[in-house]
Amino acid sequence: MLATDQTDISILPADRFPDYLGELADLLHACVAAGASISFVQPFGIEDSTAFWCRKVQPGLADGSRLLFVARHEGRLAGSVQLNLDTPPNQPHRAEVNKLIVHPDCRRLGIARSLMQALEEEARARARSLITLDTRTGDRAEPLYTSLGYETAGIIPAYSRDVASDRLDATTIMYKRL
Repeated sequence: MLATDQTDISILPADRFPDYLGELADLLHACVAAGASISFVQPFGIEDSTAFWCRKVQPGLADGSRLLFVARHEGRLAGSVQLNLDTPPNQPHRAEVNKLIVHPDCRRLGIARSLMQALEEEARARARSLITLDTRTGDRAEPLYTSLGYETAGIIPAYSRDVASDRLDATTIMYKRL
């Protein structure tokens, strides 16, 4: 789909999911261990990571309601993001971004931006004209989304628990019209 000199971005076909499961589990586990606020809290083991992919992502890949974009950098799985197309009947024009993650060893290489650009390109091809997402307020992803043209719809205080403590963090709800 998209390729730079060292990074390839593609949509993972549902039938290839089992081939990637170990790498996906390792990727998510590493991101949560590094403090990523993506719905999980410590302790978070590799079994928890594998269960997430199998229970929450694989069914949507199988039925076509979710697309999984993967980034391979220098031959290794370096990042992923999901495009959730499972919207109500009155919202066929909308999709949601879920779990943009980049391995801590591969950050600051433009991988997150490339994943988001590929996601938006595919959303347009599927006649989706509005993309929504949420991110921990003040997190490193928020400026990325803003630089890609996402606008803040609002901030919800005390939305989710911090990955490593009982602190409650705010979340920023963002959107982009394609």
